[in-house]
Amino acid sequence: MADLDNLYRQIIMEHYKNPRNKGLSDDPGYVTAHIKNPSCGDDITVQSLLADGVVKDCRHDGHGCSICCASASVLTETVIGKTMDAARALAGNYLNMVSNKDHDPAVDLEEAAVFAGVRQFPARVKCASIAWQAFVRTIPEQK
Repeated sequence: MADLDNLYRQIIMEHYKNPRNKGLSDDPGYVTAHIKNPSCGDDITVQSLLADGVVKDCRHDGHGCSICCASASVLTETVIGKTMDAARALAGNYLNMVSNKDHDPAVDLEEAAVFAGVRQFPARVKCASIAWQAFVRTIPEQK
């Protein structure tokens, strides 16, 4: 178990130090959502480029702790290329997982699964959730 925890820490630190898809676009086709957590200082903006029912691109920018920033990086890699429905469902499952709520462990969260341990630290749940909550705001509601 210690080896698995170490691997998870390595993945989180890799995404923190070398974030993927960081930087916002000026393209007006992106849908943007911003969330700031005043209690800890995490401040994240997420953009999604949606076309033909698919998340064509997802970007993030902001600042915060390593968990917040790494989670934003992992989010973007996880949702790009997925249908909006699949991305919305995946994000909901992820948010339930880190919040220690009922979730479907059969859903492949890809690298986002490394944040499962956050649920043991209630003060860090918001850190791991903020980018994902912003992402959900960029996806239109199902009709």
